[in-house]
This record gives sequence, C-alpha cells and structure tokens, in this order.
Amino acid sequence: MKHLTLLSLALTLIAICDAKSSYQSVLQHSRIRGRQHGPNVCAMQMIQGTNKKYLTNCKQWYHRKICGKPTVISYECCPGYEKLPGEKGCPAGKNTSNLNDKHPHSEGWGTQRPTNTTTMSLYHNVNIELLNALHYHMVNRRLTSEELKHGSSFPSMYQDFNVHIHHYPNGIVTVNCARLVKTDQHATNGIVHVVDRVITAITNDVHSFIDTDENLDTLRTAVAAAGLTSMLESDGHYTVFAPTNEAFEKIPPEMLNRILGDPVALKDLLNYHILKNMHCSESIVSGTPMETLQGTVLEVGCDGSEMTLNGKAIIEKRDQLGTNGVVHFINELLIPDSAKTLLELAQGSVVTTATKMFVDAGLKAHLIGSEPLTLLAPQNEAFKDGVRMTDQLKRLLRNHILKEQLSSKSLYHGQELETLGGMKLRVFVYRNSLCIENSCIAAHDKTGRFASMFTVDKVLTPPMGTIMDVLKADDRFSLLVGAIQTAGMTELMNQAGPHTVFAPTNDAFSALPKADLNRLMGNPQELASVLKYHMGKEILVSGGVGSHTRLKPLHGDKLELNMKNQTVYVNKVPVVEADLMATNGVVHAVGADSPIRTDSAIRVRHL
Repeated sequence: MKHLTLLSLALTLIAICDAKSSYQSVLQHSRIRGRQHGPNVCAMQMIQGTNKKYLTNCKQWYHRKICGKPTVISYECCPGYEKLPGEKGCPAGKNTSNLNDKHPHSEGWGTQRPTNTTTMSLYHNVNIELLNALHYHMVNRRLTSEELKHGSSFPSMYQDFNVHIHHYPNGIVTVNCARLVKTDQHATNGIVHVVDRVITAITNDVHSFIDTDENLDTLRTAVAAAGLTSMLESDGHYTVFAPTNEAFEKIPPEMLNRILGDPVALKDLLNYHILKNMHCSESIVSGTPMETLQGTVLEVGCDGSEMTLNGKAIIEKRDQLGTNGVVHFINELLIPDSAKTLLELAQGSVVTTATKMFVDAGLKAHLIGSEPLTLLAPQNEAFKDGVRMTDQLKRLLRNHILKEQLSSKSLYHGQELETLGGMKLRVFVYRNSLCIENSCIAAHDKTGRFASMFTVDKVLTPPMGTIMDVLKADDRFSLLVGAIQTAGMTELMNQAGPHTVFAPTNDAFSALPKADLNRLMGNPQELASVLKYHMGKEILVSGGVGSHTRLKPLHGDKLELNMKNQTVYVNKVPVVEADLMATNGVVHAVGADSPIRTDSAIRVRHL
C-alpha cells in the first residue's frame, strides 16, 4: 500500500515561537511546560475569546500575549500522542487505521459551515474541484515533521503542483501560507499534518499578481520604470507589500511625481516594500523589525486578527502566494527616508517649529533641492520660549545647514564642518554624546535622497570671538574681566586653548566678604591660582556632562560635574547659563548659590 502524507484543514493555529527557536524547539518547550501533567503533554496558549491555540515558548509563556491579545494556558496531548484510560498524561502514540479518518472533509468542512469563496467553490463543484483540492493536500510519500525542511517543496498528487514548506525564526511552519497546527498524526497507510486552512495550487510568480490585478496599475507602471520586473519574476522568497492605486493617490501629486521621475528614489521606494525573506501572515505573532531590499527595516506585526506595518493596520488582502514569494496588498504607500527631500524628512517629526523657521528665513530652496547638505534641526522643545524672525536669526539659521551630506557615524572629535553661512563648526565627541558646538545630536540621522538631517537638542550658537571677547561682551562678567586683567591672564584667555571656563558672575563676586575679596584682588598670584581653578584643559559643553564627569583644571584638584534637572552642577554649584561658545573654548556662567572651598583655602561663594 502506498504511504501518503495528507495536509488536513483545521480551525486552530500553531505555536508562537521564540525568535531563535525552530518548530521542534518550541514543541520541546511546550512539552517541558506540560510535563507536570504527565508524559507527552504540551502547554498550549489560546487567545481569549477565540478558539486559536498555539504551542508556547519562553517569551510567550511569560508575556501571555499573542498579537497583543491575552492568552490562557491549557494542557493537551502533544502532536502524535493520545490519552489512555486510567493512564496519566498521553502515553500512547496516536495511530489511525486509515488516512480516511483524517482528511479535510471530516476535520474541517464536515463540522463547519463554509464561509470563504474557496470552500464554497469546492462545495458547488464537489466532483471535480473537491477531488483536485484533496489531491493537492496529499503527497505520495510518508513525510514526518522533521523531513519538512525550510524551503523544501514536494510534488502533490494534483498534477504534481508543489506544496512549499517555510520555517520562520519564531518556530512557525507554513505550507503554502497555511500554518501547521498538529504534526505527525500517524496512520497505517501514511501520516497526517493538520493545517489551519485549505491550501491552493501555486502556478504564478509574484509579479503575475502585480501584472494582472487592476488595483495595482500604478504599481505595475512603477515596477517597470524602476527595472524590477525581472527580479520579481526570478527565483526567490520575497515578501511584497503591494500598494494599491488608492495608496498612490493619497500622496501629494508634487511629491509623487518627483519620486516617479527619479529612478533612484523610485527604486528605493519600491524596494522598501519588499522584504528579503518570505513572510506569510500566519508567521507573524508580534511586532518584529524586518529588513527590506532598500536596506532599512519595516516593523511587521499584528493586532488581534489584523496584520500591521509600522504599527498600522493597512493590509487589505493577505497571502497571495506565488512560486517565488508572497504578496500582501496595502492601502498606504510606504515612503523611505532615502526617497525624501530635507523638507519631507522634517515634516511630521519633532522639528516642525524649526522647519517652519527655515522656510520663513527663505531657505526652502535648499530644503527641496538636490544639493548634498546636512540640516541641523533643533527639536521643538528648543523653542519653548518662542522666537521672532529677524535678520540675525536668518543668518543663524544658515549656519544650521552644512555644505555636505554627512552621517553622524563618520564624525570625529575636533572635526570642522563648513556651513552655508560660511562658518566652521567644531565637532565634540564625548562618552555618551556627540555635539556640534553647543548642540548635541538627539535622535538617529535621517538620510534623504540628497541630504541628511541631524535632530539636535538646542539652537546652535556659533562662536563669535575668544573667551575674553565673550566675557567682555557680557555685563554680568565685568568684575571677572577686571580680575583676569589684574591676574595677568588676558593673553591666556585669548590663546588657542582649548579651555572650559566656569565664569563667576558679578553676583558671585559680590557675595564674597568684602575683606576676602580685597585681599584676593590685592594678590595677583593667588588670584591667578583661583581663576585657573575655574578653567578646564578641554572644551566641555553641557551636553557632554553625564551623571558623574570629571574635568582637570589648570590649577588645583579635579572639578566634579553632573547634570540634574537639565542644569549643570560643578562642585555642587549650579551653572546659571551654559554653553557661551568661544573660538578657543566655552564659558559657563556660575552664580553665588553655594559656598565652595578652593584649593587655595579661601572660602568663596563661587568656585
């Protein structure tokens, strides 16, 4: 007698599996979780309110959720085993007398009213289509679950059309996008593997769906223009998220026409809709980042019964299976950053305030053009006090645009970057931050078609002179300027540096006992020692200060810095204003809030 393998319809689903596990590993985990109930008992997770059951793994066991929905645990015989009267667990191997006991008719159709088009068609054409469908569920050899390897195909008993096996990193196994529910149901004349739906014959590649469906007319034109037709007709295991005509119509015409007329942007756009590996909808049990042919990732997930992309339920039709992959129809176009202009990169993000300001400053042409640029875009929080457009602000905004397209990963400490405004900006690399002058990068780069965007935490304040120039230009430091001159340190403050100066304000000097201040000002050598204790030997902007940062002063012991509630503290004294940038360093203003003992043993109300 010939041994047959029958893929049988059922109304339950298979395991949710750990990303690093195979089906057998997940099955073993379920067995371990169920062993207290006897041999060959598996723990199953069922989504509340449904009859969908899944084998369990370590992650799902503790999360108790599948596709975001809560689950309950039950214990059942593992695949291939059954109970015996009076025995604990499931000690007996399940063995039916004949494959007739386990075919789709008796397992699924015989107990369930048909509701889908495929099943209805089979009922109405029972003599031909039902026979063909049953034959397509059968392989003319005995195959255990261990022989159903990833990527394998087996000729069915219907015109030798292949059935295709796919394993997924989470342990799920599909047959033509139907999930294996129970495996290894042994019979005297073969073996049964239960699947969760009727499977249909595959005859065409994925491009055929695009080529023949009238809802994909725009996509078909775009695929041809991008030169991707031959790829989608060739061998592979692609997942194509196919945007419908409606999806293209939702895009502003100016943006869409620009992308369609740019072969590079168009190819990136389309490749962003194609995953490197095949993923049927039944293989998705939680949000998972998946790499596209464009090189970045999409988060493919699920919410209850809905399949999601980047958290949105935009998939209209699922699991259109071809010989070289699967197609899912979507009603929104996915536009990768690499197909966008600078202006498009900034829209809908945390830099909308800055974007409007760049446009108002007359810089829109740079944001929509093809120049290789990098935009330093302050996040909205940087403008919480409001701003008014002035000529000075317009000049400042030009210095937020760098003259080349950069990646933050390529920046190095001490690097100088030229702006559209003609300035040279310095790069500072710290342990946990990367800063350009006083502005530190606050998010991942956005790399567009021609230009890139760095989101930064502050409005840039380029250096306008030396440290001495900065101090002289600010009336709060008039007493400090006099002290520097008395101590003979003017030249030091004008030298190349680099230095970080914690500059006592006039309030800090005024808080000193008058006798101590007079004595200090009358001793230039001791005054120089105190002032040098306020100066570090490197440039440290506020964004480079962590929870515990040390800075070596020009004279005396180390300075201890930390950040608390967005305020920098140096030796526990708060900085009242940080990041006054100079060509040879940076100035941080300190007030008179806390008495500190310096190494010169003078108790002062500054450092």
